[in-house]
Amino acid sequence: MPQTSSNGISSIPSAHTAPETVARLRAALEAKGITLFAVIDHSGEAAKAGLPMPDTKLLIFGNPAAGTPLMLSAPSTALDLPLKILVAENQSGRVTISWNDPAWLQTRHAFDAALLPNIAAVEKLATAAAS
Repeated sequence: MPQTSSNGISSIPSAHTAPETVARLRAALEAKGITLFAVIDHSGEAAKAGLPMPDTKLLIFGNPAAGTPLMLSAPSTALDLPLKILVAENQSGRVTISWNDPAWLQTRHAFDAALLPNIAAVEKLATAAAS
């Protein structure tokens, strides 16, 4: 599955609808024991404001045992944690999954590179949900 990366954002296409992709992400998080803190329904809120927007949801998730060492190494990392995955449908119905690249986060916050594995699961979660 081709992955694109720009400005620290990695993206892959999903083979599923947006609701199916979100359900697959929820299931993958639950199976791994990762806490899903929130799902932000951007398109739902847009609809409430009378604005059309393709299905767009942001999943916010994490594991304090993995994230806390990053924040201790570089407190500014808390700006980007918990981790997030964006599921967005475009005008033609294609769904894309996007997330902050862990290496970019390490560069941005200068936390110890040995801690990268603590957040590397984000790509595996996205890939599993997309396929």
